[in-house]
Amino acid sequence: MPLIRLLHTADIHLDSPLRSLALRNEDLRTTVEAATRAAFSRLIDFAMSEQVTALLIAGDLFDGKQRSARTAAFLTGQLDRLRAAEIRVFYIKGNHDAENPITGSLDLPDNVHVFDARGGKVQLSAELWIHGVSFADRHAPESLLPRFPEPVAGAVNIAMLHTSLAGAAGHDTYAPCHIADLVGMGFDYWALGHIHKRQVHSESPWIVMPGMPQGRDIGEAGPKSASLLTIENGTITVEEVPTSVVDFTQTALDVTEADSDDALRSLLRAHLEAVCAGITAQTAVLRLTLTGQSPRYWQILRDQDVWQETIADLAQMAGRLWIDKLVFDLAAPEARTGAVSATDELSRTMLDIASESGFNAVARAKIDTVLQDLPAALRARLIPDEAAAEALTHELAQSGAYRVLARMKGAES
Repeated sequence: MPLIRLLHTADIHLDSPLRSLALRNEDLRTTVEAATRAAFSRLIDFAMSEQVTALLIAGDLFDGKQRSARTAAFLTGQLDRLRAAEIRVFYIKGNHDAENPITGSLDLPDNVHVFDARGGKVQLSAELWIHGVSFADRHAPESLLPRFPEPVAGAVNIAMLHTSLAGAAGHDTYAPCHIADLVGMGFDYWALGHIHKRQVHSESPWIVMPGMPQGRDIGEAGPKSASLLTIENGTITVEEVPTSVVDFTQTALDVTEADSDDALRSLLRAHLEAVCAGITAQTAVLRLTLTGQSPRYWQILRDQDVWQETIADLAQMAGRLWIDKLVFDLAAPEARTGAVSATDELSRTMLDIASESGFNAVARAKIDTVLQDLPAALRARLIPDEAAAEALTHELAQSGAYRVLARMKGAES
C-alpha cells in the first residue's frame, strides 16, 4: 500500500459569533471575530502543502442556526482550492450542522462527499475505505454505531463519528457510546468530533478527538490543532498539527513577594514575556489572575484600574499578547496583633452591614432597577434564576465594601 496522508479535523464552527470577550481594541476584535475562518484557511494551506489525499471533517463545520451567504461563499472557495489540488473531502454533519439552514441548500464542489444519516462507505484507494454517519437532526440521543457498515476485510478502514462518547463536562449528550464499543467495531481509526478538547483515547485502534482548529473565547483556552494521519503498509501514525491563529490562555501569578509597585511591575513583565515565548499562534489573548498574600494587598485593590492599564501596556511591549481581563484573587495580609485601628473597626462594621437582610433588600432593589435597563437576553444571562440574583447582590456588596476599605487602608502605609 503506497503512503497516504489524511487530515482529520472537527468542530470548526465557521463564523461563530464572539461570545464573552471584553476586547477594547477594535483591530484585535476584528482578528478574533475572523479567527475561525483564518484557522480553516490555515488548515487548507497545510493540506495542500502536505499533499494530503483527503480532508476528514467530523462534524460541526457550521455554527448552529447562523445563516450567512458570506459563510457559504467562503467555504465553497476553500473547498474549491482543495479540488484544484485534487484533494478529496469527507464530511459528516454534527448537531450544529443539522440545525443550520445552509447545509441543506449548499451546492458543494464535487470533490466533497457528505455522508447521510443512513451511513455509508466510500473507497478512497485500493486498500482504504472511509465510513461515516451524519446527524439527521440536532438531537441524537441514541448511539449511531448500528448504522455503520462492516469494515472491509483486508483494507484500512477509517470511521467518522460525531459523538459526546460517554459524556463530557460542558457538552450535551449526542450519539453516546463507550470507547470499548468503538474498539470492538473493527475499524483502524475513529475520526471523532464534538468535544472541543483534543484527546487520543486509544492507539490500537486509533480513537482520536482532534479538538477544534480555533478556540472562540477564553473558555476554549489553549493551542488548537488537527490530526495528520500517515498510512503506510497498513500502519497508521498520527501527528498533531497546530491550527489556531489566536490562542486564548489563562494563567495565574503569585505576587506574594511583591513588596512595592516596582517589584510587582517586574513580576508582571517577566510573567508576560514567558507567556509570550510559549505562544504558537500569531496572537494570544490572556486572562491573568493575581494570587498570593502580598503586603501591598490594599494598595493593589485600591489601584485596580491603574494595574489594568499597566498590564495592558506591558502585554503590548511583550508582543503578540493582549489582555482579556486581570482578575484579583489576593489574600489579605494577616491582621496585626495589638490595638485595633478605627479602619479595622469600620471594616468589621461594613462587612456586618453587607450581610444584613435589610441592607440586602435595598441593594437588591437597586440592582433590579439597573437590570431593567438591559436587554432581556443579557438580563437572562446575568440573572438566570433567584439564586443568581442573590449571589450577585452579595458579590457586589462585598466588592463595594472592600473597594472602600482599600482606599482607606491603602493610604495607611
